[in-house]
Amino acid sequence: MKRAPFSWSMRIGLGILAVYAAVALLALVWTPHDPLSPGVGDSYLAPSAEFPLGTDRLGSDVLSRLMAGTQYNLGIALVAVSIALAVGSLLGVIAGYYGGPLDIAISRGVEVFQAFPGVLFAMLVAKAVGPGVINIILVLSFVGIPDYVRLARAEVQSRRNWPYAEAARMVGNRSWQVAFRHLLPNSTGPLLAFTSINAAFVSLVTASLGFLGLGLSPNTPEWGNMIARGQDGVMTGEWWVSFFPGLAILGMTGAFYLLGDALSDLTDPRRRR
Repeated sequence: MKRAPFSWSMRIGLGILAVYAAVALLALVWTPHDPLSPGVGDSYLAPSAEFPLGTDRLGSDVLSRLMAGTQYNLGIALVAVSIALAVGSLLGVIAGYYGGPLDIAISRGVEVFQAFPGVLFAMLVAKAVGPGVINIILVLSFVGIPDYVRLARAEVQSRRNWPYAEAARMVGNRSWQVAFRHLLPNSTGPLLAFTSINAAFVSLVTASLGFLGLGLSPNTPEWGNMIARGQDGVMTGEWWVSFFPGLAILGMTGAFYLLGDALSDLTDPRRRR
């Protein structure tokens, strides 16, 4: 049975991500309290009417920091994935279409970088370049580029001699026009499906770097930082400080995975049954 164009996975995934985007935009203009200010309440206040998600050990409002953190975690994921998609697709199309020494050089470079586990490589580079939003975006986009290179290369190689590509060459299109105007647009389906999976990975790595102190500065309301700040309170009963940021990470990564699964169904004929 053929699935509907907009499956429940896509609807739920897009709906959850729309909520996160709305919260990020709202946090630009309003939060219940200043997310960067400590002492807006007593330390480790349990969730209440005044502080719906409680306060942390410094007396900061968890809800305000959670809302502000959406800008960082969602923004970093979207920008890093966009950079990796653009650069990786460009290199992959060049390697897949032209082949020869260019293909060998790009493919060997990708293999070298993929010899390191992605999370470990991100940790090492983040430690070397230091904290900061720009640095973390560049690190995470750099880690994701090899996957897009391999995927785009394989897609272009498999389509390079298809009739529409041959027809484009016969009517006088230059090689770069055939590669980027004809082959790349017809290879975007698998790339976009992988983009959602990569965004989930980037979200997890961003939070992991923040938890380990290798991401943004400690006072930045990023969800990994918030979990690290509340880890001491977990053993003494102040569970809410780490629980709600963890729940936010779970919701975002789950939404990206749902969206990726739906896009895979749309772009893979074998799964549209």
